[in-house]
Order: sequence, then structure tokens, then C-alpha cells
Amino acid sequence: MSAPSPDPQLARYSFQRKLDEIAAVRGRATELVSLYVSPGRQISDVIAYLRNEYAQSSNIKSRTTRKNVMWAIESLMNRVRQFKEAPPNGVAFFVGSKAVGADKSEPVTFIVEPPEPLNTYLYRCDSTFFLDPLLAMVHEPDTWGLIVMDRAEVTLGLLRGTRIEPLRNKQSLVPSKHGRGGQSAHRFERMIEHAAHEFFVKVGEMAGELFLPRKDSLKGILIGGPGATKEYFYKEGYLHHELQQKVVLPLFDTGYTDEFGLKELVEKATQTLHGLEIAEEKRIVQRLLGEIRKAESGLAAYGEADVARALELGSVDTLLISEGLRRRRVTFRCTACQTTFERTLPDDRIDEVLDGPCPNCGQHSLTEVASEDYVEGLFRRAAESGATVRLISAESEEGEMLAKAFQGIAAILRYPLPRVAVAPPRSS
Repeated sequence: MSAPSPDPQLARYSFQRKLDEIAAVRGRATELVSLYVSPGRQISDVIAYLRNEYAQSSNIKSRTTRKNVMWAIESLMNRVRQFKEAPPNGVAFFVGSKAVGADKSEPVTFIVEPPEPLNTYLYRCDSTFFLDPLLAMVHEPDTWGLIVMDRAEVTLGLLRGTRIEPLRNKQSLVPSKHGRGGQSAHRFERMIEHAAHEFFVKVGEMAGELFLPRKDSLKGILIGGPGATKEYFYKEGYLHHELQQKVVLPLFDTGYTDEFGLKELVEKATQTLHGLEIAEEKRIVQRLLGEIRKAESGLAAYGEADVARALELGSVDTLLISEGLRRRRVTFRCTACQTTFERTLPDDRIDEVLDGPCPNCGQHSLTEVASEDYVEGLFRRAAESGATVRLISAESEEGEMLAKAFQGIAAILRYPLPRVAVAPPRSS
């Protein structure tokens, strides 16, 4: 029986989490070695190349840098030899000496099999690991072009998944439609129309400059604005014909044509278009907030403790996790009194707890006995209870609220959590 396919959201999170961890490593000099092995590359060729680099590294002037680079290459050769052939998508190795302060360093090694085929064979030494080929594989959300306009102003932007990105704003300088003393009304009208035409031509040129290079990845173009200007602009064909075909109809009425207008345009689009990531996130977070407002009868839990309890009871229907959540669930033991306890901590605070006192006996005798990525643990526990998991982008308004107001984690429940009994106070 074949193993179940990994959750694509978890796979995306784990890949990004690994890249974040590798990107945070810093060397004191060019002591960090990155090696990309493309599919089909002969392992014997890679070993021969590394032997040559090992010989060349003996010429490095700095004794410490030379020692660390030669160790990294030697370690790399040992790692590469473990592969009889390159994996189907290739493999990337990151080996070197990480600076840990006070002129000290410690060895680090990462091996990454990418989700897509590597199209490069590369070796590089630097003070940071080279990640560009892998970063290019990070999930790129659906992208939509945005235009809000009237005769006075236009703003162009992009909707990337749940993030609205303003790109360009331009004022038109088209005169308003009122008379001017000493001028023929018809002549003045022609001047206005000519100025408006020139402005629409410029808008079309800006749209072409910003959107045509992305035309293959654009799911569509949303156009909004007050009044009939947007319809005239579209129907008269001021957009490049390849962009014209991507315009979503009908066009949207908005009251603004600035950056706020872009947000208003997306808000209007979420009410009519299906498949927008931002619409789905907004819907599910608004549902969560509605349940929270119901107080005791609401089907909601938030924060680490309540969500953990809901998962344990199997009452979670949908688990909401902030995409930016970066923590570990660590088990500590005191070697003095044998007390064991768990903490959920950011990576950079684990050493702080290890150096601190035991919460039971006060002795500085703590050791780390187990550690798990917090989000990966949540995915596992959700799968065990049949809950659906939804990663929420930290870049949308709803995602920012989840991250800041609810510690990055909340749940919509199948049934309300039973109230926790509180012992009555002792009588004096």
C-alpha cells in the first residue's frame, strides 16, 4: 500500500522553513560552500571537481578560512559519495562553518532535494549560502493585474495571492468640464477630449510596461473606477491586445482611484470572482471572527493552549495557521531533579531556556531531549483528528490579525469546547 501524498501546504511550508534556516547562517569569511548538482550529473564528475577545489583552497591566505574551507569541501565529498546518482530533481548541498560570536564557529550541513528539477550545476564559496535557484521554486501565488482610474488619476498594481502591491500612480492634468471665458465651448470640449485621449494612451503604455512582461503568469486584469471612464477606456481598446483579452468583465465600480482604490477593487472582486486566494482567506477569517463574537456558544478556539486542547479532543474542523509562524516545540529535562517540561519557542530562544534555571528545582541543569517544528506538529495532529489545515498569509489584513491578535493560530470547531472546571477558592 503506497504512502499518502504529503499535504501540499505542509510541503510548501517545510521547504520555505528550510530555506529560512539556511539563509540565516553567516560565516566570518568565504567559508560557506554551496553546491548544486543537477539531474543526470555524474557523481564521479562532481567528486573530481571537488578534489580540484580542495587543492585550490590550499592557497587561501587566511589560516582559519583555509582550514574551514578545506574541511567544508572534504565534508562535501563525503556527503556526495553517499549518492550513487543524482536524485530526479537534483540535490543541493550547503556545508560550512557558522559564526557564533567571540571568534567562534560551528559546522553546519544542509542537504535539500528541491520540489522542481534544478537546471544548474554550480559551486560557490561565500560568507552566505547561495539560495537563488531554490528561492525561485518557492510557491508563487496567483497574480492579477489591477487598474483603478478616472479622467483625473490612475493607479496600477498587482494582487499576488493575498498581497496588494501598488506599482504606479499618475495624475492626468485633464481639465475639468466647465467653461472658460473667451473660448468656444466646442473648442474647449475638443481640448478636454484630446487631453483625455492622451492620458488614456499613457495609461495603456504604463499597463503594457508593467503587465506585458508578466502576461503569461497573470490570471486576469481587474479594472475599476467611478463613473463611465473605465468602460470607455476598455471599449476603445487603449490596452495592448494581449492584455485586453485578460480583462475580467464586468468592470468594477469603485469610489477611489488611489492605493485605497486598489483595495476597494479587490474587495469588490472577491464578492463576484471565485478562486481568489484573498477572497478565501477573508471568508474563513471572517467566519472565525463571527464564531468568536458568539462568546461561549461560538465554535472557535485561538492561542496555543486552547487550540492544543481542541486538537486533543478532536473538535477542530478547520485549523488556521499563520504562514509566518516559526517556532519549535521543545522538551527539556533537568538532570538534577529529573523534571521534564515542554515549551513552544522561537529558534533563537532555545539556548536562553537551556542556560536558565529549572522551573522545579532552580538548578542550571537543563538539557534538550526532543524538538519538533511547531507547525509541522500541528499538521500531524490535525491529520490524526481529521481536521482541515489552512495556512493564512501574513501579508493580508486578515493574516496580520491572525498573527498579532491570536498568536498565529486559531481553529473553527465542530462543537464547542467544554468549559474547564475551576476549583472553588478555599475557605479561610
